[in-house]
Amino acid sequence: MTATRVTATPTPRAPARAPHRRPAGWALPLRERIAPYAYIAPFFVLFGVFGLIPFLFTFYIALFEWNPIGDQTFTGFDNFVRMLGDARFWNATRNTVSIWLLSTVPQLLVALVLAHVLNHARLRFALFFRMSILVPYITSVAATAIVFAQMFDRDYGLLNWLLGLVGIGSIDFVQSVWGSHVMIAVMVAWRWFGYTTLLYLASLQAVPRDLYEAASIDGAGGWAQFRHITVPSLRPVIIFTVVTSTIGGLQIFTEPLLVARTTNLTCGPVRQCQTLTLFLYEQGFGQYQFGYGAAIGVALFVMIILVAAVNYLLSARIRGA
Repeated sequence: MTATRVTATPTPRAPARAPHRRPAGWALPLRERIAPYAYIAPFFVLFGVFGLIPFLFTFYIALFEWNPIGDQTFTGFDNFVRMLGDARFWNATRNTVSIWLLSTVPQLLVALVLAHVLNHARLRFALFFRMSILVPYITSVAATAIVFAQMFDRDYGLLNWLLGLVGIGSIDFVQSVWGSHVMIAVMVAWRWFGYTTLLYLASLQAVPRDLYEAASIDGAGGWAQFRHITVPSLRPVIIFTVVTSTIGGLQIFTEPLLVARTTNLTCGPVRQCQTLTLFLYEQGFGQYQFGYGAAIGVALFVMIILVAAVNYLLSARIRGA
């Protein structure tokens, strides 16, 4: 009789499960988990109190005939309808766009060229010259307005004296539309071109010198190097300065307020240099029509958003190209 040996087949074991681990952040104490939020909380609290709440309240006031010491009557969109039919609003819009273009375009072009020159010029005391162009930015706006008002004065201004040397009669810059726009634009451009130049110059410092040396060896002149190396290298910074200059140019307030000293809020007898922010201030705090002034503020906000969106789309296409 032969015995048959039966071999038992071992039962396969299920794979061992990895122990459940919590994310690394959960292992930290509660105090360390909330610390980052506490660090950034002051900004959001201050922004909410002094930025977001007044911003939303402006939209709310624009729907009322708002008297700060009297009654507040709900009028719906009447303030906006009135604004669209107000010739003073469209005059202020034209003045704002005109001053913005006359100040922003030359400012950015001069800053771009000057940054390129300072980046390549071999100057003694180069740091002094680079920092001195920031002096207009830190100069008081009131002092700047006083100096430029004297320079552009009709009777005793330096500019009219120079024009008289070549046989051109005196120009009353403050009382004329284009003259006042040019004067304010020169003030704005003079104040901000140094700041913009330093931004461009700081970005150019990061561009390798080998690119310019290789271009020189290949026979590229200064203009070719400027077009094909400097401008493409500064493209992100140029887009940034265009957007910030646009926002600041549409909100210009102090320069036209100080130029026309006798008619501050209207900036002249025929409102020849009154900007949107001046018109807003005149309606809100000059005539106490806070609802109408808030509607003008909302319109200015929409304009800035639209211009910023156009700049963003153009910059996106430029980056894609």
